[in-house]
Amino acid sequence: MSTELVDPMASVRAYLAAEKSSSTRRAYASDWADFSTWCEGAGESALPAEPITVARYLAQLADGGRKVSTIERRVAAIRAAHKAAGHEPPTNAEGVKAVMRGIRRTKGGKRTKKAPATAELIARLLSLFPGTIAGIRDKAIVLVAFAAALRRSELVDLKVNDVEWRPKGIVLQIRRSKTDQEGRGRAIPVPNGSKLQPVAALSAWLEASGITEGPIFREVDRHGRVGASALSGRSVARIVKRAIAALGLDAKIYSGHSMRAGFVTTALENGIDLLKIMGTTGHTDVNTLREYDRRDSGFDDAAGGGFL
Repeated sequence: MSTELVDPMASVRAYLAAEKSSSTRRAYASDWADFSTWCEGAGESALPAEPITVARYLAQLADGGRKVSTIERRVAAIRAAHKAAGHEPPTNAEGVKAVMRGIRRTKGGKRTKKAPATAELIARLLSLFPGTIAGIRDKAIVLVAFAAALRRSELVDLKVNDVEWRPKGIVLQIRRSKTDQEGRGRAIPVPNGSKLQPVAALSAWLEASGITEGPIFREVDRHGRVGASALSGRSVARIVKRAIAALGLDAKIYSGHSMRAGFVTTALENGIDLLKIMGTTGHTDVNTLREYDRRDSGFDDAAGGGFL
């Protein structure tokens, strides 16, 4: 029997950390650091924090022009930190909840939806990617993200062993996603295709980069050297915006999420069965899927369509 000292809490900490995705943990850490810094400047305790302290902090964020989504994430981070430390979250207080309702009512409104990168738009982008190692990667990123309707987090988490090569295409194993934190996973078939050819683009990237294991989509420096770590979701967004801008379009209305919305929109325009679309996107609720529909379908049966 080994006499080596073992930390009895190591496994506990590891499983607690695994409760949230790595991207969520990074976001919460950044949000908590911001709150802690604010509390220090205000002479208040961050942990445990009083409800009035949190309310003041949230109000200052709103006055400073922060988006509602950012403020909501800060609330989640403060709640998570208090729960982890065994304290009653101050965010449960009615006063804090009332402040958040006021912020949503004042700063809320309709959430801005990013424009979809439809199949037609993707086809126009393809000729703009240079034949450099970075260009080959960027082309594969756009096509795989579109063909599998992936979220940015799902795309950058892809590993070489998550791809099963078949004669008619590939099957991507999505180990974990935003709506699947427990890691049940799902498999997404991606056909070879005769127009956009996403499988060929992925194959070209893997061959050019020499990647045989680990993360598929990685940083490439200005000398064309491929890094060892995966790209970040923000890097994917920058790649998409850069490609859109090269096409002469307004990059501000597009994001890394545009391919996912573009896939759903294109599939609906082509009359694809809803269940098949949901099988690719991973949605379990049709109403949620509708949020990704960017068609101008409201005009098809508008009340004044016959006489205006």
